[in-house]
Order: sequence, then structure tokens, then C-alpha cells
Amino acid sequence: MIAAEDTRRTAKLLAHHGISTPSISFHEHNTRTRLPQLVERLRAGQSVALVSDAGTPGLSDPGEELIRACIDNQIPVDPIPGASAPLAAVVASGFPVTPLTILGFAPSRSKDRTTWLSVISTWVSTI
Repeated sequence: MIAAEDTRRTAKLLAHHGISTPSISFHEHNTRTRLPQLVERLRAGQSVALVSDAGTPGLSDPGEELIRACIDNQIPVDPIPGASAPLAAVVASGFPVTPLTILGFAPSRSKDRTTWLSVISTWVSTI
């Protein structure tokens, strides 16, 4: 099953690649009813792929709620990274993505790293 933010757009993509997997709409206006349905499918051992209109599913779409529900139900989430592996990791974590800060690598020198960690430890955001 493919849960798509916009089934019309996704249908074009699937047709282009010859994919005949059934799809179901999953967007901000039907999250309350679709979420239990999708979780039940997953609990039954079925696979559900999440497709968003643009970008990484789980950022600014109901994917975040689906991922949280999966984590709460101990259902594994397998993100497929696109252009940004850190985004895939954040999406799979179930942490809130608003606000989200990606910092890159910590300084290599111990003193600099300690200062850096001290500063970012006060931030209220998913890092």
C-alpha cells in the first residue's frame, strides 16, 4: 500500500515507472481517520510506503504523525534517504521537526567541542 499526500500526483509517478501498487490518500485533512487504518495495516505485517508531494516525507506533512504512531506501536520505520541523509534520520526518529537544526560535525578540539556543546545544549529545537 502507498499512502500518498496527493494520489493524483503519485499516480502519475507510479504510472511512469510501471508500478501498480494500490494507493490511499493520506494528508492533513484525513489524518485522524487514516492514521488508525495505516497503523492497523502495519501491525498486521503489511508494508506501507509514504509519499509526499515534495521533499522528504515526515517534514511538514502528516508523515510525522504516522512515524510517531509507528514508534509508539514499536513498528519499525525504514526511511529512504534522498538528497539529505540527516533529514531521513530525523524523520525516522519521531522527534518534532519544527524547529529543526542540523549542525554538521562538532569541533575536533576538546575545548572547542565543550564550548560548542555548552552553547547548543540551551537550544529548544531538534538538533
